[in-house]
Amino acid sequence: MTFDFDLFVIGGGSGGVRAARIAASEYGAKVGLAEESRMGGTCVIRGCVPKKLMLFASTGGASVAEARGYGWTRAEAGPFNWTIFRRKLDAELNRLEGLYRQGLSNAGVTIHDQRARMIDPHTVALADGTRLTSRYILIATGGRPTLPDFEGAEHALISDDLFLLDTLPGKVLIVGGGFIACEFATILAGMGAAVMQVHRGPHVLRGFDEMGRELVGQQLREIGVDLRLSQTIARIELRGQTRHVTFADRSTGDFDAVIVATGRHPNTAGLGAAEAGVTLGPFGQILVDEWSQTNLPSVYAVGDVTDRVNLTPVAIREGHGFADTVFGAKPRKVDHRLVASAVYTRPHELGCVGLTEDEAAKHRAVDVYATSFRPMRSLFAGSEAKAAMKLVVDSETRKVLGGQIFAPEAGEMVQLVAVAMGMGATKEDFDATIAVHPTLAEELVTMRNVTRRVGPHESVPAA
Repeated sequence: MTFDFDLFVIGGGSGGVRAARIAASEYGAKVGLAEESRMGGTCVIRGCVPKKLMLFASTGGASVAEARGYGWTRAEAGPFNWTIFRRKLDAELNRLEGLYRQGLSNAGVTIHDQRARMIDPHTVALADGTRLTSRYILIATGGRPTLPDFEGAEHALISDDLFLLDTLPGKVLIVGGGFIACEFATILAGMGAAVMQVHRGPHVLRGFDEMGRELVGQQLREIGVDLRLSQTIARIELRGQTRHVTFADRSTGDFDAVIVATGRHPNTAGLGAAEAGVTLGPFGQILVDEWSQTNLPSVYAVGDVTDRVNLTPVAIREGHGFADTVFGAKPRKVDHRLVASAVYTRPHELGCVGLTEDEAAKHRAVDVYATSFRPMRSLFAGSEAKAAMKLVVDSETRKVLGGQIFAPEAGEMVQLVAVAMGMGATKEDFDATIAVHPTLAEELVTMRNVTRRVGPHESVPAA
């Protein structure tokens, strides 16, 4: 059978673009790609990149305060100008989208700027009615924010909307306790908004290590966020331009905006995958094997749409591995067991890699090494903020199973911890490393004494 393409990719995010480009440029495949929105996907257009730039912008006031602590007596910060920032942000995102498009074009990929859906294991239909055939189909449609089911939810914004606001709201309610909610609470508070954050659980960051959960929650309050835990919304009423919110405990509040960040789901609605025979999971995720292959031999999926590890670098690695395996005759799987991540709050980030203390202690005895201290830079300027670090170590093999860092630029540090852990480093390997002084990171190699030993027969404090 003759096909229009060797590979057709549905979705122009990081994973789909990487797969398309590698298959075309390195292995000579004839590739088509369809994207109904902007090229670059969640990370480039409405996620990692604009969020990090917003985070940098939000730290201006704190930087000025620190400067005064170092003797810059005239250092002052006026009000944050959202219009100026938004103009520069839009220009940067346009530049990055252009680079994505140029990379695909240079590789010879045919771009279709419209929605595509599956018809059968070898056929896709574009929004204009065109049908195209392909030897392989790669689904890389990512995830989408979801709104909880409460009265008046249509008056709330999702996290995607924040990047498109014409004006910065003065009083904001953020709903959720995950990393997106915590990061946006940090950003908006830093830009001068009055922020309330509500979360249904007793701690933010469900699934993270207990140390980080407590410290991030404490820090949110310290930077001025009104964090209310074990709280949910009953309804939202629109009163003019104000959102009148009634909470589950019958208390109320008025806000300029309500931003819901309570999770994301695989973006498979209307995709046609299930109708074409692809097996989906209970949350709509595309079920794949270790090679990113679905139950249909010609159909693969990578990235958040598979709901494995929902991080951009993982999607990129999966997309590259798919291209190597299917078109390069170089079989390559992705190991999802050891993936570092960071929660970009301020002034301290939370960097994580490997198992949490609770996870590690379920099946083995582990030694926990932990430290807490006031960093030199902020201490000198008068800050009481403390950094903290933790290594979780197998008591028998001495292998480092997990690392947690709560400190400025923790994401930069945990990346290197992930390299060591990926090579199977033991606690003694960390100890044998001579410290770089004076740095925050030296604490990772100077923790000598076991803070506590926990295991399957001992009690680990519940998160």
